[in-house]
Amino acid sequence: MKHRNLGSLAVSEIGFGTMSFASAYGTAPDRAEAIRVIRGAHDLGVTLFDTAEAYGPWTNEELVGEALRPIRDQVIIATKFGFNIDQGTGQRGAGVNSRPEQVRQVVDNSLKRLGIETIDLLYQHRVDPSVPIEDVAGVVKELVLAGKVRHFGMSEAAASTIRRAHTVHPVTAVQSEYSLWTRDPEAEVLPLCAELGIGFVPWSPLGAGYLTGKIDAATPIDSTDFRAHSPRFTAEARAANQALVDLLKRIAAVKGATPAQVALAWLLARAPFIVPIFGTRRLDRIEENLGAASVTLAAADMEEIETAFRAMEIKGERLPPHVLQLSYR
Repeated sequence: MKHRNLGSLAVSEIGFGTMSFASAYGTAPDRAEAIRVIRGAHDLGVTLFDTAEAYGPWTNEELVGEALRPIRDQVIIATKFGFNIDQGTGQRGAGVNSRPEQVRQVVDNSLKRLGIETIDLLYQHRVDPSVPIEDVAGVVKELVLAGKVRHFGMSEAAASTIRRAHTVHPVTAVQSEYSLWTRDPEAEVLPLCAELGIGFVPWSPLGAGYLTGKIDAATPIDSTDFRAHSPRFTAEARAANQALVDLLKRIAAVKGATPAQVALAWLLARAPFIVPIFGTRRLDRIEENLGAASVTLAAADMEEIETAFRAMEIKGERLPPHVLQLSYR
């Protein structure tokens, strides 16, 4: 697989998000199978693997560490801090917490769970408005100088906040939800990344599975799946947004591809500093999604997609209100 740069960090042009191995999508899969799939992703060319202390919490980092330690020198491991999680008990508190002492504890504990000496890319998971971003960037800079972290990232942050952080310590990558049906970063964050040489990592590039064409209004969603509580995954919203999936299917048929591949290829075509991370529990889906790198969307294709998209009205907020309020601060 080809590589792209997130700032100065070289990674596979498509990365792998491991949250799907936590319980967010229902009951977590068998551990041995999860490890097989994660290592299989690397065998297929993936070098960027994304986790977070909040996934579990903690269990996902332990899983990713076990899966990747045998190939540590061949992969880039990204994790995140920022939610209010008690470092002794794992108990989730309300809101976010990026106090410097919390960040230091999280990093030490994440290193232990991952079983590695240095985190390649450390993201602030969500901005904490009670802590100046300059202080957060400052403590990450301290951790870089201590050899515990290589690169600093931010997730779901506002452009103005990213710019302020970047003046204290270079921001290597910004991670936000971005896909054909979630276009928020285009107004301010993507132009800022282009200006400052920051990489951009779209999470949920396949719309939590909807853009693959394998979910429709009649598809049952278990109550333990986070999508059961997402405004965009009500049966009404899924039915209303079907036109977007139909568009992807039409393009895919012409290209000899799948809707998922077209959705990912669209992101790759948007800018050379974009590296999407998708999640799945199945190795065959990883192989399918990585095939997006071989799908070429010419300028005419991109314009056709854009013209059709402008005629649509996407129904449903991308996240529940209490989660959405944590973004773009």
